Amino acid sequence: MANRQLQEPTRLVLTALADAPRHGYAIVQEVLAISGGRTKLLTGTLYTALDRLLQQGLIRIDHEEVVGGRLRRTFALTEEGGEVLAAETERLRAGVAEAERRLALGGLLPKLRPGLQRGLEEGVERTLGAVLGRGGVTA
Repeated sequence: MANRQLQEPTRLVLTALADAPRHGYAIVQEVLAISGGRTKLLTGTLYTALDRLLQQGLIRIDHEEVVGGRLRRTFALTEEGGEVLAAETERLRAGVAEAERRLALGGLLPKLRPGLQRGLEEGVERTLGAVLGRGGVTA
């Protein structure tokens, strides 16, 4: 896959799958948790993204089962998907570091609201934990 910026929903889906395989509803719930309630994926959006990620080789079908008469697919991150997510995480980290550097140079960094700073740090830690397999949010 080309080395380009991931769209936020794609990054969130890959992050949701970084620590464990999940079925569609669990991915939606995980994305909601990871995003702090800011991103709620609609079913059509989710399955369009999952189909695209399958075609790109970034995720795979871990297993399928019939639940309540309906087929439930569980998706997992592939090695390539993990590499793409790790590269995106590094790209984001570099961007945040540069923004913080410039805010500090401008004397604005200490003026960040404590809650905003804490939220940024928690979000980075949650994403890193998921990418590096050290936990993260679970469904």
